[in-house]
Amino acid sequence: MKITPWSLLPAAALIPPGAAFAVDYLTGDQAQAALFPEADHFAVRSFTLEEADRAAIQSRLGLQIRPKWVIRVAMHGERVIGAAVVDDVIGKFDRITFAAGVGMDGVVKPVEILSYRESHGQEVRQESWRNQFAGKTETSPLRVGDDVSNISGATLSCSHVADGVRRIVAVVASLKRSGALK
Repeated sequence: MKITPWSLLPAAALIPPGAAFAVDYLTGDQAQAALFPEADHFAVRSFTLEEADRAAIQSRLGLQIRPKWVIRVAMHGERVIGAAVVDDVIGKFDRITFAAGVGMDGVVKPVEILSYRESHGQEVRQESWRNQFAGKTETSPLRVGDDVSNISGATLSCSHVADGVRRIVAVVASLKRSGALK
């Protein structure tokens, strides 16, 4: 069989397109600095949720909550001023890496998108969409259609990032209540 460029075309169509669209925008260090510009340093700490706390959060949110979390604790001098958390959610097919910050007052900062790997839906990187999380708290719905707007063509990305932020806010609040984050 003679191989021509045209005979390779069907095989090329089988290569998944996701990797071609992967873009890294920020590192975790850059995101934490953007979320807490007033911090003079960060302490990276690991936390394990108590099973009862984890189960309560899962029941309340209707989302899976993993037991172990790595949190970048924002410090100003010796005072904890907030928590920056880098996490992943699935867009439609691929991971979206994002960071959410929560002040010690429980108020959410704008979200930062670190890496986006989907072929569509990059609009979640728009500052206007990311900024809508700022000022929300644990009592905010943090759901697309309630207090988070949807972007046509990026519905799953919007919903999953909103769920991820909701999960982070609940975990940080739980760690604060337990005295683990202080």
